[in-house]
Amino acid sequence: MARISYKISVPVILAGFFAIVAFIALDYQRLNAGFYLLLLFIAIYVFFFGFATGQRFASPVKKLLERATELSKGNLSSRVYLETKDEISELAKVFNEIAEDLEQSHAKEESTERSVDIKVKAKTQALEETINALEQKVQNRTIELQRLVADLDRFKGESKTKEAESVLLREELQKLKEGAKRIIYKKLSKKRKTAKAAVPGIKKIVEDLEKLQKQSRETEEEAEELISKVRKVKERIK
Repeated sequence: MARISYKISVPVILAGFFAIVAFIALDYQRLNAGFYLLLLFIAIYVFFFGFATGQRFASPVKKLLERATELSKGNLSSRVYLETKDEISELAKVFNEIAEDLEQSHAKEESTERSVDIKVKAKTQALEETINALEQKVQNRTIELQRLVADLDRFKGESKTKEAESVLLREELQKLKEGAKRIIYKKLSKKRKTAKAAVPGIKKIVEDLEKLQKQSRETEEEAEELISKVRKVKERIK
């Protein structure tokens, strides 16, 4: 900024000194000491006048440059107010208009960003709620499947146990049948008396056989029921 002041003040000072020198050169023989003293005061006045003129023109430009620097650093509220009525004052008005437009544009951008952030947050929240709901459904479905698998394993274990019991009952029934046959054959080979005396024992054996057959049928029915439940669970899992 000192360069602008020098560029304005130096020519003014030089012009004043040139006028003084030219005036002295015209009639230097007639000049006395008082006149030289007067010329000295005039030279001093010209110097300070030129310096003041340079400062007068440089000060508004310096102020405008400082505000422009603040604006470039992000201070959009920076303004320049000059009392002069010249081109520099018009330049300051233009600068203020540009700063005002930039501030309004920045305010609109911030408002738009806030609006977009609010919309994004709302949509994100809705998506999060949907995801949480889906995760909860998946967890519930997983728990249900785990429960069904556990039931299936339990049914399989019970089915195997019932099948084993059914096999044992059939083997016992077969043994009892064979034993009954042997007893019957032995009793028939004996005398009638002995046969008559053995009739109650045979009846008891027959009754025991009927009970065993009944128990076997019940066991088979329970095993078939368990197998049916297992099949239904498999169909539900599929």
